[in-house]
Amino acid sequence: MAVPRHKHTRSSVGQRRMHIFITPASLTVCSKCKAPVRPHTVCAHCGFYKGKEFVNVLGALTKKDRKLKEKEMQKAEKESKNEKVEVRK
Repeated sequence: MAVPRHKHTRSSVGQRRMHIFITPASLTVCSKCKAPVRPHTVCAHCGFYKGKEFVNVLGALTKKDRKLKEKEMQKAEKESKNEKVEVRK
């Protein structure tokens, strides 16, 4: 059975492991609904990617839930339009 020849000190172990760590997830903003989204993925909130609809988010919902979701999406679109107008001024 193999046995380590020398004990590795805490500092040498720490220096070896210095680059082993978890990086935080980078997020971008959805161009349609302005929700935070991982890069190169379809937005789970509105189903759009690069300005095209890939997933029909409203299709799987019940009628009551669909109305609520549509109101939320319309409100978000109005807010984004207001922000664009303020930036132009």
